[in-house]
Amino acid sequence: MKTIIAACSQNLSGSRASVQTALRTLLAAPWPSQRDVRSWLQLLAVLQWVLSFLLLGTVSLLLLIYLVFTSFWPISALYLAWIIFDWDTPEKGGRRLPCLRRWPVWRHFRDYFPVKLVKTHDLSPSHNYIIGSHPHGILCVGAFCNFITGSTGFGEMFPGIRPFLTTLAGNFRLPVFREYLMSGGLCPVTRSAIGYLLSKNGTGNAVAIVIGGAAESLSCRPGVTTLILKNRKGFVRMALQHGAYLVPSFSFGENDLFRQVVFEEGSWMRSIQQRFQKMMGFAPCVFYGRGLTSVRSRGFLPYARPITTVVGEPVMVPKIEDPSCETVDMYHEMYVRSLLKLFNENKTKYGLSETEELRIL
Repeated sequence: MKTIIAACSQNLSGSRASVQTALRTLLAAPWPSQRDVRSWLQLLAVLQWVLSFLLLGTVSLLLLIYLVFTSFWPISALYLAWIIFDWDTPEKGGRRLPCLRRWPVWRHFRDYFPVKLVKTHDLSPSHNYIIGSHPHGILCVGAFCNFITGSTGFGEMFPGIRPFLTTLAGNFRLPVFREYLMSGGLCPVTRSAIGYLLSKNGTGNAVAIVIGGAAESLSCRPGVTTLILKNRKGFVRMALQHGAYLVPSFSFGENDLFRQVVFEEGSWMRSIQQRFQKMMGFAPCVFYGRGLTSVRSRGFLPYARPITTVVGEPVMVPKIEDPSCETVDMYHEMYVRSLLKLFNENKTKYGLSETEELRIL
């Protein structure tokens, strides 16, 4: 018996020593610094945003289809009924939630790059505006951060102005994803949706349109400042029909966030991309960014590169219900001149050389 008690005492002593050693090792280990914690939070903020835009709609659709074949089928039935009832809401200003725009995660999202908004002129709340957003880039990070989240201070810089951002109408047909988009202030890039905001929603509305669209994303790569704009005149016609002022904006650094495999014009891969774009409305870009675990690894997250969105001087536009082609061309030319002026006055401030020119195709 004494032998058994002695053995147990030795085991307990050994266990206590092991626990004490483990605690000392844990306490001696370096704890993450505040800088490390901020970096992790910024990375997670960007991760949730990328996954939301790439997967939320598809995953939600597949999940609802799966539930149809389970005992939870009423969930799918009820949501389908809700979508049918709520079908036209995206075309009528959406359903924005101010609390989502103030979500703290967007501050970490902003600081990851970081994203900055620069104001050059005032916007009066007594008018409506169409903001041309350039360039498209891969995922329109600058436009989203500045016009959808409140993290860069748009509301403070432009008091009385409600910003909206347009995106593909097909995105609003995807379950759950449509609610996510509308809650932030996104609306379909259709004539009816934009016309509603410019004519039936009062004044002080600023509708941001990424004018280059999917065609511009196919040429997106670091160091390239080429815009698809020369024959994009529909936004000018809408501005004239509703008397909305035209405001150019340029996001310096947008094209530096990803690396893209750019296929030459005339190649079979380029033709596939262009055909897919015409059928589906978006282009299947072959791109990569950084990985989740390391900056040196490859993945689908954007590189941390500064983005500065400069909002330029409004071009005053009269209200003409049926503008002629000549009038549209004249105001389109005025908008292009204003955009070129904005680019040339700010390019050296935000990472481009004095000799860099903005090509408009």
